[in-house]
Amino acid sequence: MNVLSMGVEEEFMLVDRVTRAPVNRAPRVIERASGDLGEQLQSEFFNAQTEICTRATSCRTALRDELAWMRAVVAAAARSEHCVPVACGTPVLPPEEQLTVTNTERYRRMARRYAPLVTRDDGTTRDEGLVCGCHVHIGTFDREQALALAQHMRPWLPVLQALAGNSPFAQRRDTGYESWRAVEHARWPTVGPTPVLDEPQYVAHVARLVEDGTLLDNRMVYWHARPSEHVPTLEVRVADANADLDTVVLLAVLVRGLAFTLLPRVAARVPVPRTPCPDLLQAHRLAAAQGLRGLGLDPVDGRERPAATLVDALIDFARPALDTTDDTDWVCAQWDRIRTDGGGAARQRAVLRRSGQFTAVVDDLAAATVRG
Repeated sequence: MNVLSMGVEEEFMLVDRVTRAPVNRAPRVIERASGDLGEQLQSEFFNAQTEICTRATSCRTALRDELAWMRAVVAAAARSEHCVPVACGTPVLPPEEQLTVTNTERYRRMARRYAPLVTRDDGTTRDEGLVCGCHVHIGTFDREQALALAQHMRPWLPVLQALAGNSPFAQRRDTGYESWRAVEHARWPTVGPTPVLDEPQYVAHVARLVEDGTLLDNRMVYWHARPSEHVPTLEVRVADANADLDTVVLLAVLVRGLAFTLLPRVAARVPVPRTPCPDLLQAHRLAAAQGLRGLGLDPVDGRERPAATLVDALIDFARPALDTTDDTDWVCAQWDRIRTDGGGAARQRAVLRRSGQFTAVVDDLAAATVRG
């Protein structure tokens, strides 16, 4: 079997170096870094965000090296604008200036169409809408293949979401969640599990959503896994942005291993597991609320089990694929580290316990983002 390629899109928020609050400096940071990164560095919905997009690669170390280099380039450009990129699902501190929407035609239209999600009654921006995710792109697939693969992956995606939880704090408060980003992001239309549709049904379904005004365009399909509309890949969208670079690479490798393992079922047209939608939604709620420290729903039998046990099960399920790409030992070592030290949310809370300062949490995230 051919080794599947991987690519990663990482969203960062830009925070002031002194106040540690989000700031609207992305246009200037992107301008400074564009000479090195070109179109691999892009704007996001708010001017306090930016996004890097790796090239496709089949090599884990090449993916890590490119991510580390791109983070360093963004950090250098941000330093010149007296800010720093932070890989975190939600802002730890509230903005000290009103967030502004990026000045492109599409984002302006989105801000108008979905105004209740973007602005308050007094016209000011809803700071809660500032969230950052990490999206993994796998393979080269036509739409039919990517759609079928996304449907086969559905029961496993809450496990990956739990592993990636990195947004316990929002605007100087502990939300009680491991991924508050998942809660805020779910306010947008279509965020949720991939529906079970064949390709003609998918085309008709999305067309209806655009026609009736639910979506602005077909790029706004925000399912947890979807056929990408701008590159021929499967895109998985359940993860928070993570400052720890090895966590990001681990997610990409596990998504690839899962896809590699499930592809023969897609090729053989094995029916998609008919996991009830309420169960899938509950699994994602548990992943957002409890992450690795709580329970999740077993992708096979739907029973509650410790989230860490489910990560073990995912690795075992994908092990033949991980063996093929020589990733098994590295994946197990990274998982042992995370299981011992805690994931992103646990690390943020540990910094707050030690320091008593939310600014220290931002400093730790910023240092880890650049250190990668």
